[in-house]
Parts: sequence; C-alpha cells; structure tokens
Amino acid sequence: MLPALTLLLICQLAGEALVRFRTLPLPGPVIGMLILFIGLVIRGGVPKDIEKVGGFLLQHLSLLFVPAGVGVMAHLALIREEWLPIAGSLIISTVVTIAVTALVMKLTLPKGTSGEKQP
Repeated sequence: MLPALTLLLICQLAGEALVRFRTLPLPGPVIGMLILFIGLVIRGGVPKDIEKVGGFLLQHLSLLFVPAGVGVMAHLALIREEWLPIAGSLIISTVVTIAVTALVMKLTLPKGTSGEKQP
C-alpha cells in the first residue's frame, strides 16, 4: 500500500515540477493525474494496490475540504466585500460547465440516441 501511495505522490510531484519549470497555466495535481492516467493506460489497467489506495482516499475525500473551509472562514470579511463578483463568477461558470457538458454529451452519443432509457 505504501508503494502505491508513493507512486501517487510522485505523479503529483512530477506534475508540480512541470508546472513550475514550464510555467503551465494548469494546477500541478491535474498534470500529475494526467501523468498517472497515461502510465495506467500504457500499463493496461489499474493495479490492485493503487485501486485500494484510491478507494481509501475517495472514502475520506470530505477531510480534504477542511482546509478550504478554514480558508473561507479566515477570509470571510473579504468574501463579504466581494460577494457580488464571486456569486457572478460562480453562476457563470456553472452555466458554462453545464452547456459544455451537454455539448460534449451530444457530440459523443451515437446518432439517434437521446440518452434516455426506453421502457
């Protein structure tokens, strides 16, 4: 289990290093996940150890939101001052995300398929 966790952290570290040295406009963990994904595709599947560690992390995902909650509480005065731009950006990004998801789904579904189950 420790080697699998080490592999996940190495992929994240590699992603962080690439972002910092190449000044990429993406977060390091996203690049790290891409590196991990490419490695797993080349390998042809997910090893049991990585699946076990990933499952454990997903079960405890809510704990990873604690630092974000603390950050919100620490900067509550700033959020109160800037609530309108924050709310606007949240609404706009949600609408754009839904629209892009619908477009991608429409483009990837086979022709003549509505996506709904037929009785």
